[in-house]
Amino acid sequence: MQKLIINYASREKRYALVGEKAVVKIIIDQPEQRSLIGNIYLGIVNKVLPGMSAVFIDIGEEKNAFLPLNKLASFVASNDVNKEAKNVSAFVRQGERILVQVEKDASETKGPRVTGILEFSGTHLVYMPEGRYCAVSKKIEDAMQRERIKELGSNLKEKNEGLIFRTSAENLSEAEIKDELDSLRDQFKQISMTASGVNKAALLTQKDTFMEMILDDISKMKSGEIIADDLNLKHELEQRLKGHLRDFHIFFYNGKENIFSAHRIEHEIDKALKRVVWLENGSYLIFDEAEALTVIDVNTGKFSGKTQLRDTVFKTNLLAAEEIVRQLRLRDIGGIVLVDFIDMKEERDRLAVLGKVKEALAKDEKQTKLVGFTPLGILQLTRKKTRASLSEALTEKCSCCEGTGRMLSAESIVFRLERELWEHRFSDYEAVLIETTDEVRKLFAGAGQEHQFLLEEKLGLKLYFSIQPSCHSYYILKQFGTNSEIGQKAEEFY
Repeated sequence: MQKLIINYASREKRYALVGEKAVVKIIIDQPEQRSLIGNIYLGIVNKVLPGMSAVFIDIGEEKNAFLPLNKLASFVASNDVNKEAKNVSAFVRQGERILVQVEKDASETKGPRVTGILEFSGTHLVYMPEGRYCAVSKKIEDAMQRERIKELGSNLKEKNEGLIFRTSAENLSEAEIKDELDSLRDQFKQISMTASGVNKAALLTQKDTFMEMILDDISKMKSGEIIADDLNLKHELEQRLKGHLRDFHIFFYNGKENIFSAHRIEHEIDKALKRVVWLENGSYLIFDEAEALTVIDVNTGKFSGKTQLRDTVFKTNLLAAEEIVRQLRLRDIGGIVLVDFIDMKEERDRLAVLGKVKEALAKDEKQTKLVGFTPLGILQLTRKKTRASLSEALTEKCSCCEGTGRMLSAESIVFRLERELWEHRFSDYEAVLIETTDEVRKLFAGAGQEHQFLLEEKLGLKLYFSIQPSCHSYYILKQFGTNSEIGQKAEEFY
């Protein structure tokens, strides 16, 4: 039985989806990092880029948004048969005001990705003022019912409008569909009116994406337990799930211990932020996340197997395949993923591991593409990225190494300092004040300060040090001057 654990009582909203064996999904919503997906803005076209077939749009956020040509409402609405060959500037101009909706959140280096094809979500359908097509959920298995709904939608919508019918629309009457469609049309009209009275880029409507994600996951669960630590949220979910309560058991948690700690979700978050993930047989995975891709290395670790090497390798790779997909969902990793499985000599073993990955990916709600093994034995796959990964949301770059994980050693800094001091030999100054760490000063001075005295003699400079605590080795030549002036300055730091 699946469980949805919701931590809603504090400013940081979180929920975790727990499967039969383990946590499969964690969503965290922080006030400062709240997702913009679904928000509708009045945007001002900032730059038109024919070379990229796209435009950059000022939406009033920190970074300009990126809008590709095929998501421009004017492009989609055009009946020109040669529109694909035309320049983006034929459909939009700099300074133009357009309504856009966020499809993908901003990253560290890129602004949000937006679309001009707005979507207004209802209970049973999605309305697009400029969609120009009608689609029905494939989860409605009855082909005749799907055709009936599609024909009904085609008759109700205007020429430029688009409709997507959800699974729940299967048994709706024409009157019920029309009522919801009219309500969504009114929402669009209201936003258009608001936009007409605004003079600059601005947010027009903000989605409660956290609540929408909760409801979306509940709809996929079909049945199970929902445990929330907020009584108002419990009542709201009971209202929203009215008619389906026999399938769900909703509980209010009021224990003193944090709900995530009580259900061991906090422990899972800590594990999901670590680079190394241990598997139950003693083998382990190493995750290295970059902006565009993630590399995962599979290692046998403590697992040596009971028979031959091939059996050890195969069992480890099969176990790793399932855990890797779970970690991709848990960490919400997107983009290109490269998996370096332990080398398999037999083609049938590779196919079995590939099948295991494919089976696990079928449960992932994000769009994925399994490319297969390269000639070097690296498995390639892609996973759609719409929001920040767990590590991006909860961590920040180290202020010392700037996220590289590597820093210059104290010894390297000493040699740099020495080389720079040689550039000042026999200058007009008598002394220099150097700010650095204690480790650098000791290495620089040498045993009994022998190296420092020797260098001072060769340079014709007296060296004074200001020692500062720091997480990384560094130096700064703070001040040159007379011996008495720099000596007095150095004493101020002791």
